Amino acid sequence: MPLACAAETVETRPIRVMIVDDHKAILWGLERLVESAQPRLQSVATASNAKEMLQVAADCLPDVIVLDLDLNGSSSLTSLPELLRCCQARVLILTGDRDPATHQGAILAGARGVVLKDEGADIVLQAIEHVHAGEFWASPMITGRMVSMIASRATPDALSGNNRIASLTPRERQIIRAIVLNRGAKSIVIAETLNISEHTLRNHLTAIYDKLGLRNRIDLFAFATEHDLDQN
Repeated sequence: MPLACAAETVETRPIRVMIVDDHKAILWGLERLVESAQPRLQSVATASNAKEMLQVAADCLPDVIVLDLDLNGSSSLTSLPELLRCCQARVLILTGDRDPATHQGAILAGARGVVLKDEGADIVLQAIEHVHAGEFWASPMITGRMVSMIASRATPDALSGNNRIASLTPRERQIIRAIVLNRGAKSIVIAETLNISEHTLRNHLTAIYDKLGLRNRIDLFAFATEHDLDQN
């Protein structure tokens, strides 16, 4: 059953986490995991099906929703667009499915990250915090498989990308290397390694995305890895 949602007025309030899973044991375990990370995280609600999830999310307005991909035999991705419309939460998909096509589909549908059910507890907590900070999250194994899948489906023209790559400045190439080497790090951390502000980093990334025809850091990571842009 959903938990009561307490109003927060303090600016430094914890990350409010909602957990959605149709298995009571997993739901209970994830609640305990989030509670173990207090005061950084706070478990504010739970749900066990799509209908309950939509109602509770609209009422509680969590910061991050940890969402089981399989809810009672149906993909929760079918409810994801409506979920994103009813609240401003960032969604982290939890799944036992290792198919990179499924993970890519979740990201394209609006999820901010994918974490496997057999990942360690510390990884799940890290994923929640990174997603809340506005980053995309994927384990190295998931990312590697997504890159391989994208490469296998890419056309020769897309694989070459010589003109787009040639348009990059030396500074932009340095930023791309930093993004790859610091996979999953917060933007402010990457900016510090480059001795620039977070605002400047965002401006550089916008220019890079425009030049390479990409949308986000997940796309950039895949493109950079495929074209060896992470090399000096």
